[in-house]
This record gives sequence, structure tokens and C-alpha cells, in this order.
Amino acid sequence: MTAPLRRWLTPVVAVFAALAILGGPTAAIAAPSTPTPSGHEEDDEPKLLTDVIELRNREYSKAKTQLEKSKKRQQQLALEVRRAQDELAALQPTVSQIAAQSYRTGRIGAVAMLLESDAPDSFVRRAAALDELNMVNAQKLAKVTAAKNRAEQAKLALDAEVREQQKLTNDMARESREAEKALQLVGGRGFTGGLVDATSPVARIGPGRTADGGWRPESRTENDPTTSGTITPRTLHAYKEVRRAGFTRFAGCYRPGGPWEHPKGKACDWSLQRSGFAPWHNNDTRMYGNNLAAFLIRNADRLGIYYVIWNRQIWFPATGWKSYSGPSNHTDHVHMSML
Repeated sequence: MTAPLRRWLTPVVAVFAALAILGGPTAAIAAPSTPTPSGHEEDDEPKLLTDVIELRNREYSKAKTQLEKSKKRQQQLALEVRRAQDELAALQPTVSQIAAQSYRTGRIGAVAMLLESDAPDSFVRRAAALDELNMVNAQKLAKVTAAKNRAEQAKLALDAEVREQQKLTNDMARESREAEKALQLVGGRGFTGGLVDATSPVARIGPGRTADGGWRPESRTENDPTTSGTITPRTLHAYKEVRRAGFTRFAGCYRPGGPWEHPKGKACDWSLQRSGFAPWHNNDTRMYGNNLAAFLIRNADRLGIYYVIWNRQIWFPATGWKSYSGPSNHTDHVHMSML
């Protein structure tokens, strides 16, 4: 190989070496998994809402780190494209000259040089030189063009990768915010102690819902499964949906006397115990109350929930959770009132 050819090939080798390094496989980013409707684990999906928040934050951090790495690779490939373009620009005058000559004369140019030579040895040397010049410059053009095309294709692929990773990073940030909002919906970290399922079963829509999303007034027409009294159809429906969701411990709905919803057949108290009422005293009873309240709140629009009281807090659809003090602090049961 001639010295000029070796000097020219040096930057080309550098281009391909850089592409080989920069074009390596990208670390895969796992798509966020979806909790099952029952709120229980599927594969490695966490069950608690606080665990979901932690997972989403870890995924966001990983996606952001990967995005930054890809952006750096994107910048490096842009430099490689510009370098190849500079190589082509430097070769262009010579290539244009050779191309013009080849277009006019083709390989016959060497024969013309032979006929004009005054000695056979001179002809052979001139023909060989011209042939080598054509071949070397053609190879230069082909290699630099190939390097430029590879760099451009790699950059296009990386541009698409960066766009996807930016979208994934934005999705992870959004899901982290949504998980935090979901925790606030059911009372927040301090209120629940983190002991609340990530999801709740979806309740069937209660009776009496109007086309505009409101609820028709109802009177006590149904037998109360928990007492000898009567309750409204919507209250009975909510009672059955709560039990269908797995909350089967002691409950009481109709109660005579008093100004609130119990005597109207529009309320139920859900105990944390198998029988009777006693305040929560361990993770089991606290989580049972948290999850029951969460089920009612997450399905409030489907069941026609008026308000929920639990563990010294009261929840209204329009205002969310607020501190509550009354005849009962509701640490031993979850209260449900219906519209």
C-alpha cells in the first residue's frame, strides 16, 4: 500500500472504529407493568401503593439516565457525520476531475497515453499510474461515502431511540405523579401508613343513576341483610359490591333514631373485626380499613357514595380528606353514606 493511501485511510479507520464503539447494543428499559384489577401481585408487580410509587420513581430514574447516555451518543454520531462530510468535501475536486476524465475517455485514456509514449516502458508506467489513480480515488470515494452513510443511518436510528426514551421518561414522570395522586386520594402516606393496595376491584354501577351522572332519590324499600330494618336499593347494591370485593367482616347498616343517614337506610358501618367493633390495633385491621375505604372512594362515582369516614378523617368527593371529630372517631369501623 502506498504512503499517500495509508495516510488517507487513517481517518476512515477512525470513523469505522468510532461507529463500532458507538453503535453497540442499547440497554433495554422495561415497560411499566400494570397492576391486576384485584390489586394483588402479578409476577413482580408490587401490591402496596407505596411500593408502586417507589417502583415508578426507580423506573423514572433509570429512564432519565438512559436518555442522557443516548443524547451523548447522539452528539458523538453527529460529529462523525460532519467528519465524513468534511472528508468527502476534501476529495470532491479530485473525484470530480477523475469522474470527468472517465466520462470522456473511460479506460481508453490509458491507451491514448500508450500511443503518445515514445517507449514501451514509458507507456506501461503511465498506464499503470493512471489506472491506479482512478482505482485509488474511486476507493476513497466509496469508503468515505459508506462511512458517511453508516454514520447518518446510525444517527437516524439514535434520533428515533432518543425520541422514544424521551417519551418513556415523560411517561415515567407522569406515572410517578399519578401514583402520588392515587395515594393522596386514599388518604396519603401518613394516614394509611403505606398499608393500602395499589388498586381496588371495579364495582358495578348502582341503581338510580341518571343520564347526566346524577342519582335519583330513593327511599327504604329493601330488606337490610345486617338488621331487621330496611335500606335503599342503592345502599343494598353498595353493600353487595363491598362484600363481592372481599370485605366480608362484620357490618351493620340500618339503625333507628338520629339525624344522619343510618335511619334513612342510606349508610353502613364496616367493622374491622369478624364480629362486633374494636379499634384497629395491628397491620391487618388497619390495612383492612384502609383498603375498604379505598374501594369505596375509588368507586364513589359508580356506587353513589356521599361520604366516607375512617380513622378520624372524613372524605367527600368534592373536597377529599379532612379531619373529623364526632361522637365516634371511627377507628373501629369504616362508615359509608350514600346519595
